[in-house]
Amino acid sequence: MDRMIHTALNSMHNLSELQKINAQNMTNMSVPGFRKDLWGQAGSGYLQSGQEPSARAFALRSGESEFSYQIGTMDPTGIETDVAIVDDGWFLVQPPDGTPPALSRRGDFSVNADGFLVNGSGETVLSDALTPIAIPPYREIQITQIGEILINPQAAEVGQFVSAGFIGTTTAAGVPLIKSEDARIRAVDGTLPAPDQIAHLQQGMLEGSNVNAVEELVYTIELQRRFEMSVKFIESAKQIDQAAAQIMRIAQE
Repeated sequence: MDRMIHTALNSMHNLSELQKINAQNMTNMSVPGFRKDLWGQAGSGYLQSGQEPSARAFALRSGESEFSYQIGTMDPTGIETDVAIVDDGWFLVQPPDGTPPALSRRGDFSVNADGFLVNGSGETVLSDALTPIAIPPYREIQITQIGEILINPQAAEVGQFVSAGFIGTTTAAGVPLIKSEDARIRAVDGTLPAPDQIAHLQQGMLEGSNVNAVEELVYTIELQRRFEMSVKFIESAKQIDQAAAQIMRIAQE
């Protein structure tokens, strides 16, 4: 009976991990450019009884944190600092906590108090030279498909635009990516893919999360049902064990 219970408890542990991932996805449904978390690869481990292998197996997380590359819904906003990558590609950003630069699809940009371009989570947007992008006071701003920022400075004549630099983008072609412990996307080897400026940008548009609310809600119900089945499995093992013990007592009388 202990093997039955071990199997059920191991299943409940795995379901708990899946529920955490599911909760993380649902929490970030409204975050622009969020990439859905997926269950990583898992191997199997076996308990040892002395020098003999045991039938008790349990799952081991052996892979890196995975995520969905699917592009989210593109929503027109009309806001001139909102920018979406309409195909494959990533923005290059510097987190405010001093951790290494990362990749992002979040395009809800604004100019912070220091005059630098940042996204909605406070990450500094990097240029094609991997430096912060300083935006002088302007009347109007335009962002081209290749990421060039054109502004009409307040000190210049109306309609006179000058370049304020390029938003750095990369397709990270051939570079394996993971989500780090801080939930930011980086290369597996920790390096930052070089800007290639191949991605196509669209001003006045924002990419939403690629989490499907209906799918996640259905998955939540499915995980709950699996958990309940494991609980019933343990209860059944208990009943079988009690019945066996009762039979043995009767046989001894």
